[in-house]
Amino acid sequence: MQIFDSHAHYDANAFRIDREEVLASLPERGVCGVINCGASLEGCYESVALAEGYPYIYAAVGLHPEDLLEAPADWLHRVEALLSRPKVVAVGEIGLDYYWKENAPREAQQEAFTMQLELAAKHNLPVIIHDRDAHGDTMELLRKYRPRGVLHCFSGSVEMMREAVSLGLYIGLGGAVTFKNARVPVEVAREAPLDRLLTETDCPYMAPVPFRGKRCDSTMIAYTAEKIAEARGISADEVLEAGRRNAGELFGISC
Repeated sequence: MQIFDSHAHYDANAFRIDREEVLASLPERGVCGVINCGASLEGCYESVALAEGYPYIYAAVGLHPEDLLEAPADWLHRVEALLSRPKVVAVGEIGLDYYWKENAPREAQQEAFTMQLELAAKHNLPVIIHDRDAHGDTMELLRKYRPRGVLHCFSGSVEMMREAVSLGLYIGLGGAVTFKNARVPVEVAREAPLDRLLTETDCPYMAPVPFRGKRCDSTMIAYTAEKIAEARGISADEVLEAGRRNAGELFGISC
């Protein structure tokens, strides 16, 4: 296997006790590359440190909408300062999250998302986009700014997927395609162009069946790939190869 995990959070507290052991084991378990995504400002710094410490880990830095209220006033300047660090390959995880009422107001989220889309364009970097219960506003901004990037943990319809692909975006699919009653994610997995699919975990979250509810890691992409392959009528190896190849093209790396 050549598993490329295009979205992980190994800086999360869930890996605090055995992080080094887990990360050291990934290559021998078939993982060739990982994009570790910052969410909070602290997570951005930790993602950069992980990328600099492991040859197969790369970093994305950005402010997640759930972390906006806790960010210092100069957060955008601090994120931009990290973009020149070795192995930072994307701006992310950024976007909109209207699910949690305790998040920043929608207008503030949209402003932060816009500023980071502009930052990515300034530095010619792709974006990693979070979109939860905010499809309309997310797509409106993507139509306006036309970034390179991926809609992570894609939760929209087949129609939305097709528009996103027409804008040049990639579609990130993870454990959700294996969940019971996951009709629409499976339809997206079947209909999305293979050259626009990225494999991901969002670990330690979103573990696929049969590990749902447990801590996820990048090796579990193998189960997601099996489900995508079943939906498309191809082999899991073809799905994994496409995910590896597409990640390399989007993020400008080799694996």
